[in-house]
Amino acid sequence: MMGKVTFYEEKNFQGRSYECMSDCGDFSSYLSRCHSCRVESGCWMMYDHPNYMGNQYFFRKGEYADYMSMFGMSNCIRSCRNIPMYKGSYRMRIYERENFMGQMHEMMDDCDNVMDRYRMSHCQSCHVMDGHWLMYDQPNYRGKMSYFRPGEYRSFSNMGGMRFMSMRRIMDSMY
Repeated sequence: MMGKVTFYEEKNFQGRSYECMSDCGDFSSYLSRCHSCRVESGCWMMYDHPNYMGNQYFFRKGEYADYMSMFGMSNCIRSCRNIPMYKGSYRMRIYERENFMGQMHEMMDDCDNVMDRYRMSHCQSCHVMDGHWLMYDQPNYRGKMSYFRPGEYRSFSNMGGMRFMSMRRIMDSMY
């Protein structure tokens, strides 16, 4: 199941619009700016810079008439990535240091606080084996977030040195 989102130049679904049903690395050829959107289906990661760069924001089905004030964003959305629905098991290994070094823990469910659960002050690399995950730089699923799909992530230093403190699975119930 693919998602569908419609972006609008102005708040409250006004101005020119652009309908998107797949990843889009740069809206600038369709809209000069984007200040509201309707997510008709699916889950999406939105980015405040082109090419899936900058701050990331998770959107699910719903209407976002003024998402900039809702999420405290300083920049409008410039690119988006559709998160495919996943119904299998979830599995990720988190590591205390870069390049899969230091303490390692395997996770199969959400973790609201890495320090409390694993006695790790933070994690700096991970290997996502199954599922799609959101990781946050603060406990209890707060702060800046990043989207992780299956793959190896050897170093978080290229993500602005973020140190992730909580992790959540993107479940089919979010769609």
